[in-house]
Amino acid sequence: MSKHAVVESDDRASERTAEAAEAVTRLTRWHDDFPTAGVRFADLTPVFADAAGFRAVIDCFAAIAPDADLVAGVDARGFLLGAGVAATLGTGVLAIRKGGKLPPPVVSREYELEYGSAALEIPADGVDLTGKRILLLDDVLATGGTLAAAAALFEEVGAEVVAAAVVLELEFLKGREHQGAYPVTSIVTL
Repeated sequence: MSKHAVVESDDRASERTAEAAEAVTRLTRWHDDFPTAGVRFADLTPVFADAAGFRAVIDCFAAIAPDADLVAGVDARGFLLGAGVAATLGTGVLAIRKGGKLPPPVVSREYELEYGSAALEIPADGVDLTGKRILLLDDVLATGGTLAAAAALFEEVGAEVVAAAVVLELEFLKGREHQGAYPVTSIVTL
């Protein structure tokens, strides 16, 4: 697929999504009380390590916004997803880093997690983001703070998040309610 890919049929899109969902469901490892008591952690490492599973996820995400100018992945598993989708689409990729990981100047946004708080950063210079159409990727949508903070960073620098996607959505945590006007796609919703 490239930025000039033909539009796929609805049947093929459904088939591709079903392949990705099957791989995610089959390969995800669950860890109770990690990283803190009461949190159930979804380890997607086996999904990404499986060639067919990883390809299915990448293809799903690439089809969401084939006209994106830039793919952005949230630290850290979003980096893997972002690189794969950007290579598929023929775009660049931007890593949205955890606070303190980029040299200044940066644009930073604090947000709440289900088990604490954190900050995300993107470069304030060196990458012209003004007017860019961004496809925003992360691994899991839980309470929604991470994805919303990432989207707010791009809005602050004059870019537009045209779509966001996650591998796994924990619907009971209502993270989708905290997202902006951009469409949010999840491969598996629990």
